[in-house]
Amino acid sequence: MGGRSGFFSGGLHGKDDQRGGSPELGAPPLSHQDRPLGGRRITKKGKTMIEAIVERRSIRSFTPDPVEDPAVDRILTLGTWAPSGLNNQPWKFMVVRDPALKGRLAEQTRYSRVILGAPVCIAVFLDNAQSYDRVKDIQAVGACIQNMLLAIHEMGLGAVWLGEILKNRAAVEAVLEVPETCELMAVIALGHPAEKKRPGSRKPLADCLLGRK
Repeated sequence: MGGRSGFFSGGLHGKDDQRGGSPELGAPPLSHQDRPLGGRRITKKGKTMIEAIVERRSIRSFTPDPVEDPAVDRILTLGTWAPSGLNNQPWKFMVVRDPALKGRLAEQTRYSRVILGAPVCIAVFLDNAQSYDRVKDIQAVGACIQNMLLAIHEMGLGAVWLGEILKNRAAVEAVLEVPETCELMAVIALGHPAEKKRPGSRKPLADCLLGRK
């Protein structure tokens, strides 16, 4: 998989990441506040990328305030700047706002409250028609989802990555009437946070590190 130099930095347009398509679907414009400063990558809120990674939390309760299409489009676009093998970009998205449709999605998961309470849900799919290596392509979709979660956090919104709904993957695909080549990978519920972020914790690095050779 190819690398990326950071989706909040000027590196979006590096020579290894030039992509075709219409300007409105390309990388969103970045102001001087988004660009590297003093050797560190700075988001528009003045936070480093490292801080954004550490501070992001899953948000499961949302206010009724809407999330407009331009914000959703920015989130999706930043998602597409994830790395993928051969730059095949195997992801597809379905944006769900309709209350009745969200209700049908909610029936497919024990986290129905989260879906019903979110102004917007994004169903993320692997397009098997674009796939060339299943493991790599699933990893790419995961990277795409992480990009979106970080973008959502940086924009002052909140979200949660719902994976339990995959137990009813086929039913979700039928409800959303997606092409047969599209395989559900996750649903992201997002909106304006109605809860305070909880402290996070991680295992010590020593518990994760196999060694140094």
